[in-house]
Amino acid sequence: MTAQSTDPAMHVTDDVSTGRLFERTCAAEWTRLWTVKATWWFLAAAAVTMVGLGAVAGFDAAGDPVPSQGDTAWVAANFTAMPAQFALLALVLTAVTSDYATGGIVPALQWTPRRAVLFLARTIVAAGAATSLGALLALASALAAFAAARPVLSLPLDKGLEVLATVAFVFAAGTVLAVGLGFLLRNTAGALVAGFLLILVLPLLLPQFGYEWMSALAELLPGSCALFLLNGEPDSQGMTDASSVITMLVWPAALSCSAGSG
Repeated sequence: MTAQSTDPAMHVTDDVSTGRLFERTCAAEWTRLWTVKATWWFLAAAAVTMVGLGAVAGFDAAGDPVPSQGDTAWVAANFTAMPAQFALLALVLTAVTSDYATGGIVPALQWTPRRAVLFLARTIVAAGAATSLGALLALASALAAFAAARPVLSLPLDKGLEVLATVAFVFAAGTVLAVGLGFLLRNTAGALVAGFLLILVLPLLLPQFGYEWMSALAELLPGSCALFLLNGEPDSQGMTDASSVITMLVWPAALSCSAGSG
């Protein structure tokens, strides 16, 4: 007679459909995300950055002796999205990589042995939460600027929908990129450094060398594309909205494929 295994991980998926397992894994990841103090700290940092800078932009507009005509408060959302993005990226990276530092990835994979299900659930929960929060904070930033500068700045609905959609896309692409870096490097510090280089340092540094090929390389980085979509910078004939969107989609897709095969 053979002994019957008592390991729950051996039977967790025997009679559970993939859809049901995915639902349970998403619920577990959601609970895990919001029971970690770091999530709230990063969220507070993003909120202070976006809403605070939005209010500052509003006060500056109100105090301008020659106010610009036709400016909208939605500019504050575009302006504050880039600095606040790093707090949200750090939130996502911590959610993805903390298990590797503590060894928690072992029981996580035991209870969800279908690795693709766990990774997909973690990506959707972490990136989805960060993107939704980023869009809400962009709205709050514009409202803060509008309240501080009223009636100098307007708040047209059609412009707002366009701006919020752009901000949401930038945050979604950036956070999924962060997830890919986290799964690939499996180290919080390394993933943070890599994300910081790709989104901020290299897009600003490479064009300063004066070589055309370096400027062209900088335009292929996700940080340059995000800045172009949000603020129209850098002013380059080689960058368009379409090319920026495609580039920002290719980066997280490539990293996720690399992480999944690793």
